[in-house]
Amino acid sequence: MNTSFLQRHQGLRDVLGLIVFVVCVAAGTLFINTFIFRTFSVVGPSMETTMYTGDRLIVNRLPVTGAQLQNKEYVPNRGQIIVFKNPNYTIGSPDEYIVKRVIGFPGERVVVKDGKITVYNAGHPAGFNPDDANHGEPGQPTSGDVDETVPDGTLFVSGDHRQGNFSLDSRSGLGTIPYYDVVGPVSLRIWPLDKIRTF
Repeated sequence: MNTSFLQRHQGLRDVLGLIVFVVCVAAGTLFINTFIFRTFSVVGPSMETTMYTGDRLIVNRLPVTGAQLQNKEYVPNRGQIIVFKNPNYTIGSPDEYIVKRVIGFPGERVVVKDGKITVYNAGHPAGFNPDDANHGEPGQPTSGDVDETVPDGTLFVSGDHRQGNFSLDSRSGLGTIPYYDVVGPVSLRIWPLDKIRTF
């Protein structure tokens, strides 16, 4: 009776099966992280009191994937909390990915003055507070002295801890964020367990 090579070498068959399993798991993980969702941990005080160091977040990649399939740029909503790649990141430095709140869009004028953020656009020539719809988040007042028009293809973002120098963001040296650097909107905090919530 003829037997196959792998039947005669059970150990080799087991090793090959393990390799195939590991490759499939790695490919599945890569697919999920690229197209469906990613997880990130919060580091630093810049989003307090909305988020704290150690909070574990789920970032929804599906809107970005959908936009890419349509050959469009993903544009988050004003007030959404997003994760994006630090445009000033260099290899070996911390903070490759950053979490902030969306404040302004291309062509809008963003003014930070007297402890407040005001956004001016065609629909609101007298200006408006971009945080009005955020249900009490973030904290006030807002430090800084800014008066700039958001460049094409970018977003003006801010942390929620806006007093002093607690948040490096578009008000304080980070600059505006290119659409292509946006990983996606934060959809869920999964840790700590007693503070699970959606965003």
